[in-house]
Amino acid sequence: MFTNYVFEDPAFFWLLALVPLVIGWYLWRRNQQQATLKLSNTQGLLKGTDVIAKLHPLVFILKALAFVLLVIAIARPRTVDETTQIKSTKGIDIALAIDISPSMYAKDLKPNRLEALKKVAADFIKGRITDRVGLVVYSGESYTKTPLTSDRSIVLSALSSLKYTNTINSGTAIGSGLATAVNRLKDSKAKSRVIILLTDGSNNAGFIDPKIASELALEHKIKVYTIGMGTNGNALSPVALDRNGGFQYAMAPVEIDEDLLKQIAKTTGGLYFRATDNRSLKAIYNEIDKLEKTDIEELKFTQYHEKYRVFAILAFVFFALAYVLKQTIFKSFI
Repeated sequence: MFTNYVFEDPAFFWLLALVPLVIGWYLWRRNQQQATLKLSNTQGLLKGTDVIAKLHPLVFILKALAFVLLVIAIARPRTVDETTQIKSTKGIDIALAIDISPSMYAKDLKPNRLEALKKVAADFIKGRITDRVGLVVYSGESYTKTPLTSDRSIVLSALSSLKYTNTINSGTAIGSGLATAVNRLKDSKAKSRVIILLTDGSNNAGFIDPKIASELALEHKIKVYTIGMGTNGNALSPVALDRNGGFQYAMAPVEIDEDLLKQIAKTTGGLYFRATDNRSLKAIYNEIDKLEKTDIEELKFTQYHEKYRVFAILAFVFFALAYVLKQTIFKSFI
């Protein structure tokens, strides 16, 4: 009955502790008042008197119920309707610049670097509820996969479809990837603009110097977090294509230009991270998620619906009924 009720003054329920005491007192008093009358013949007594006598405790029961209902009414039962409105300040615009060169299919992360990244990045995107996210991909050249959008389903769909294709030049154009991401963010009015640039190699393609791209990011007050992806030493990596267009694998050294990535991050006020396995990659995105937070103001509107009236009315009815019975049917009783 009270599943959806809350009580404004639940301390009044302590009064219910009096109920067992009053019941005990009533039973004791009733036993004390009973008298024994010896008659040689009871046929002359009206049978209806026994029925009325047995119903006499009804007066006390009605009063006890009325008292319980009155206590519930005083405790102020109510139901609550609560609505929440989230109001955020200007959010963060984030561009993910992802290397999709063939080396991203190396198997030092499981099942490979690209698939591991897609899973972790998807979790990251799902958590950016109030921010806009865009997706830039690059290999030998770069392009925008999705512009900045608050529709996470669009970005997640584009992310899941990422794969290397020989329709773009091979290589790793870090400068081009960074410049494209800067271009997506430079006109943004967001309070904070961030690029997360991930690569597993060194800049060996494209026409834009990564250092110039990083200075461009600094000019537009865009922070760049860089991630070098790959284990230390050698990794099972694609080295050629077979006749069916699939990758042929062999052990190859992991060559990440960490000095360059550190310099890009330092120039723009970001940080550099190294992801050597699935766990560390996830930890990196979690750390960036903590560093770049949108201020959210949660407004709660609460509406109360008072329910004490029905209990008060029932208490009054029971008290009135007990009084009427006492003054009529049970008037002759002490």
